[in-house]
Amino acid sequence: MPVSLSANVNAIAELRNRRGLPWPSVVGIARIALEAGAAGITVHPRPDERHIRPHDVVELAAMIRAEFPDREFNVEGNPDARFTELVERVRPDQVTLVPDDIRQATSDHGWPIAQHHNFLTDIIARLKDTGMRVSIFVDPEPEAASLAADVGTDRIEIYTGPYGGALDAETRARELAAVVATGRRAAEVGLDLNAGHDLTLDNLPPLVGALPNLLEVSIGHCLTADALLYGMAGAVRRYLVACGQENVT
Repeated sequence: MPVSLSANVNAIAELRNRRGLPWPSVVGIARIALEAGAAGITVHPRPDERHIRPHDVVELAAMIRAEFPDREFNVEGNPDARFTELVERVRPDQVTLVPDDIRQATSDHGWPIAQHHNFLTDIIARLKDTGMRVSIFVDPEPEAASLAADVGTDRIEIYTGPYGGALDAETRARELAAVVATGRRAAEVGLDLNAGHDLTLDNLPPLVGALPNLLEVSIGHCLTADALLYGMAGAVRRYLVACGQENVT
């Protein structure tokens, strides 16, 4: 089954924020990605607002619901009080819980679930009660999938940074094996599966081919970089092919 592509537009917002001007338009670029066939849009509003800001989340939610009611909106973040209030107000289709802090340049690790078991159990139940699907960000370790099932999440998103950033074949094969083992454990414990971080046109197809239960990938940095070469619509179409979708025009 083809894997869904959720286009992460954080980098678009970061470029806009460099000048404090309303362009490039985050909503406008997201619209182009959806028109080109992306299954959804992902954003990660951080406390320092260095890229996506709360008003972007509200505006993107309104655009998707009005113009693309069959697509999904995924909001990622560390579930502090501010983030939780925002997603409960906007109610995206999916909330992805990520254990990052303001000092991180980007998300670079999954949840230490055992240490945060009660917190995750409570916040996941709270978010699911409002009708949102919940995914939690985990390292490529099979045990993480087992622990994730215990806290009540609907999905896990495997952090694929070590695989995506591997520059030699031996390391890449080892990291892919870890991701695949984690994805297979997710299926065994009844969790749906997402993946994301440093996925490219080259390393995405092997991942898709190895994990038939993979439902969604969230791609931002590399998608945006390729959009500089092909335009956002052209880049999205290329990633759809890498996701296993045929006859993309």
